[in-house]
Amino acid sequence: MAKKVLLLLGTKKGAFLIEGDAERQTWSLRGPFCETWPIKHLIADPRTGTLYGAGGDEWFGPAVWKSADLGKTWTHSSEGLAYAAGDEPIKSVWSLATNGKTLYAGVEPAGLFRSDDDGETWQQVSGLREHPSQPEWQPGGGGLILHAILLHPEDEREIWVAISAGGIFHSADGGRTWEARNRGTRADFLPEGQNYPEHGQCVHSLVMAAGQPDRLYQQNHCGMYRSEDGGRQWESIEAGLPSSFGFPAVAHPRDPDHLYLLPLNGDIAGRYVPEAKAAVWQTRDSGASWTALRQGLPQENVFFGVLRQAMATDSLEPAGVYFGTNNGTVFASADEGAQWNCVAQHLPTILSVETLVIDAPST
Repeated sequence: MAKKVLLLLGTKKGAFLIEGDAERQTWSLRGPFCETWPIKHLIADPRTGTLYGAGGDEWFGPAVWKSADLGKTWTHSSEGLAYAAGDEPIKSVWSLATNGKTLYAGVEPAGLFRSDDDGETWQQVSGLREHPSQPEWQPGGGGLILHAILLHPEDEREIWVAISAGGIFHSADGGRTWEARNRGTRADFLPEGQNYPEHGQCVHSLVMAAGQPDRLYQQNHCGMYRSEDGGRQWESIEAGLPSSFGFPAVAHPRDPDHLYLLPLNGDIAGRYVPEAKAAVWQTRDSGASWTALRQGLPQENVFFGVLRQAMATDSLEPAGVYFGTNNGTVFASADEGAQWNCVAQHLPTILSVETLVIDAPST
């Protein structure tokens, strides 16, 4: 059966779904959903098609939303999404990941929760906040958030998380104990001589290469990096990029050497695309070289940014690439970034973009 793509958007005012045709050339928008709660990250379990939305803020509180019918109906649960009495209240859920058995949620202030009953109830993965470095974690511009969760595709005990600003941590025992994995990454905001710390880095995006779980990429506040050993050691791969600063990075669905990145012009330079010209940058040799993909993207007076979870690929052949901007515009490419088209605009600030490939009924 032919396939088509559903784009899953988390925004400041609810979740939206954009459904493409089988050729990924025409698109239709549905939403907003989730009662216009802020939805930080909207994902799908590709095994079941169930949608999960990480939501909330200081006004609504934290919750994970769920839809088992592709957005027609939604429920949400906050049961168990709380730290122990006396600890800080949880403001929101920031990130989600699932391996089909367990659903993980990253929250603000930074911590990790798990659900073993499809999001109905939650339990804290307490080992992470028991790490000795936890009292030293500091909020970045978006708060003290756990924004990236990577699950090993074959070993459910292995988990990586990224915290702004705390760094990357890895567990080999299902979350009971954690190890900081930041060696080789700079923290330019610290004094000279202290800017390669064991922890405390401001990670913006953490990505696993297709088919190679020990190859990781990260966009950091202070550079672009690759690791070949699960994050134990990082190597700079920012040479050739127009800026070392940016937020989203996504992996090609099949080629571990192929990565997409959307740099911004710098942390205090406006945080928009370099030279006010939109471009997605790609490497096809794991960071040894970079090229800009601009065809179809605006090249004059562009002052949008793209936030950390707002870019995605799909699993079709050729792969589709998608990103959403902080001014509510969505761009799509059905040919691995060679040509881009605007598929939606005038939406709320887009916080996340993910994809779900679904069957396309024959006509």
